[in-house]
Amino acid sequence: MDVIAGDILVMKKNHPCGSNEMLVIRSGMDFRLRCAGCSREFMIPRNKIEKNIKKIKRRGNEQP
Repeated sequence: MDVIAGDILVMKKNHPCGSNEMLVIRSGMDFRLRCAGCSREFMIPRNKIEKNIKKIKRRGNEQP
């Protein structure tokens, strides 16, 4: 899965604050994400996050 910093991930499950959108701050073997609702930052392993992604929104780097 091609996820880069700056992408917004729409998750299958909501964060405890109620938002289901996460901003990718860093990607690699694990992801550093920031919740779009409450701005909390956390790290999650790649294999755990990839199965919970519903949709990826690109931020400003779309190619036609």
